[in-house]
Amino acid sequence: MATIAGAVVGRSAGPVLLAVASLLGGCARHDRIVVGAKNFTESDLLAEIVAQQIERRLHVPVQRRLHLGGTFVCHQAITAGQIDLYVEYSGTAFTAVLKQPPIADRDSVFRWVASAYSREFGLRWLAPFGFDNTFAILVRGADAERYGLKTIADLRKVAPRWHAGFGYEFLERADGFQGLARAYGLRFAAPPTAMDLGLTYRALADGKVDVIAGNSTDGQIAALHLVALRDEQHYFPPYEAAPVVRAGTLERYAGLAPALDELGGKISDDEMRRLNAAADVEHRDIRTIAQQWLEAHVP
Repeated sequence: MATIAGAVVGRSAGPVLLAVASLLGGCARHDRIVVGAKNFTESDLLAEIVAQQIERRLHVPVQRRLHLGGTFVCHQAITAGQIDLYVEYSGTAFTAVLKQPPIADRDSVFRWVASAYSREFGLRWLAPFGFDNTFAILVRGADAERYGLKTIADLRKVAPRWHAGFGYEFLERADGFQGLARAYGLRFAAPPTAMDLGLTYRALADGKVDVIAGNSTDGQIAALHLVALRDEQHYFPPYEAAPVVRAGTLERYAGLAPALDELGGKISDDEMRRLNAAADVEHRDIRTIAQQWLEAHVP
């Protein structure tokens, strides 16, 4: 995710910092661990899994700060000591936070962000969960069949007649629309419509736009009969989700890193889609989803 989702780093720092302060209200306390999350379902789910894993292994109080905001808000919160950890995506850290041009090599991206975060921010990346939430360029299933759309490059034959709708961040970030359009030679009938990421899926399903950029692990893709086009040029970098933790917190709680490393490699792309669908499509309680998943996979 790609969240893939979240606010763009850098634009209007002052107002966002004020928002962080008002949302969080005070520094993280040493008698509890504060777990944050970005403002979309998958991030909330992963934060809840992390929080429950800490509670069951370390038996210390965990405060949840779910749905805080985007990338910039969560990054500022953790570097300011307002939260102790949250789940970040390697490609997002690489491009949005560290301002590096997108590259496709998964190991190189993860090593870079782990080293840079430790050196620059005093943060440690722990073991990735196992899935890659990349951006998904989505079209309606019926259109994919009608026009023979299988790859992003196939959009070139319909783009001059089609309208795109993208989330605000995707239109501005380094690994977003401008670079994608250059890489694949895409020119739509009009400039893409900017909209809230959460509205793009329904806009596509209802025919208000013809193509969107979603998250590859989103449960709504199958539910709304959408098709993800293959990124044959490997334009998007890898987006491995992993806990990012303040070094001081890891020193204070010796069992924290081993507890979180138990989650490493346990969630596949398909499993993350299933968990997201349980929350977004079936409208099940996030705490219950997390509890049942932990009981089944990390007993």
